[in-house]
Amino acid sequence: MKGIGEPYLLIKGVASPHTFSLKPSDARELERARVIFWVGDVLAPGLERPLEILPKRANVVALGELKGLELLKLREGGLWEGHDDDHGGEKKAEGDHHDEGKEAKDGDDDHDKEKRGKAEDDHHDEKEKTGAKDDDHEKMEAKAKDDDHHEKAEAKGDHGDEEDHGGFDAHIWLDPMNARRWVESIAHELEEVDPANKKKYESNAQNLKARIDALHKELAQALAPVKGAPYIVFHDAYQYMEKRYGLTPIGSVTLSPEKKPGSARLVAIRKKIRDTKSICVFTEPQFQPRLVKVIMEGTGAGTGVLDPLGTGIPAGEDAYFTLMRNMAKSLGTCLSGK
Repeated sequence: MKGIGEPYLLIKGVASPHTFSLKPSDARELERARVIFWVGDVLAPGLERPLEILPKRANVVALGELKGLELLKLREGGLWEGHDDDHGGEKKAEGDHHDEGKEAKDGDDDHDKEKRGKAEDDHHDEKEKTGAKDDDHEKMEAKAKDDDHHEKAEAKGDHGDEEDHGGFDAHIWLDPMNARRWVESIAHELEEVDPANKKKYESNAQNLKARIDALHKELAQALAPVKGAPYIVFHDAYQYMEKRYGLTPIGSVTLSPEKKPGSARLVAIRKKIRDTKSICVFTEPQFQPRLVKVIMEGTGAGTGVLDPLGTGIPAGEDAYFTLMRNMAKSLGTCLSGK
């Protein structure tokens, strides 16, 4: 819309789309709008009802439902494989979720098995050798898995049943190629309601797609040196970026950013960090950094900050580019040990 007008930003600053509720001033802006863009109710469930009862004059565009996007399925549980996968979340993104039960069962020899390439039944032999100690750890892993189940159920209750949305991760913009597809749709919708400025919208869209293409190359180059470096994130919000650039996350602190993980889960994550020699644990500006400190204690892992919503970035034409560069810089700095 550069050179034509200014959009109204509904969810500003540190406000979470998961818990956002309309103010009267927001409702008035919605009623005035000709076009409304949002990702969809999987990300902002509080907007579903207000958008349904709007006057019919507004075109409501759910950017998460556009054709041509690369959508990734939600990952199961909070601990994932990936330490030996050069393409990070790629296998998980294609829907090949790993068996959480196997992860719990493998216990102490996860990392050794990756190195040796042994079959799954190696754990049986290892368990006979380690006896009660391994049994205790297996109980802890099972408890962590049970915590994951309850945490996931609570998250569904808060944010809607993910299965209703095909189980897709809503953080679609973290893949620049998806953002590029959004630009095309946004330009088309604006041209439909404001045909007098069609050429300007087309020109702006071409310029913006060129900037996104350049950003993609920049990020690929910046993140190439840290491919394969294992790390933990605060919550599972980054797999679009991880798959696009071949990164290797091995778990998340919490399944839902509004829910505190249980003690068994924290113990399991700390062990995973040690076993995989994870380099970094990433927190987020909005959520409990003390949890990350507890998990990191005694592991030797570093810490960094990732902000998928760009809460501290001024709104405007450069916001997306700043957000993505900040994320790449934080990942690159922490994972390279700089």
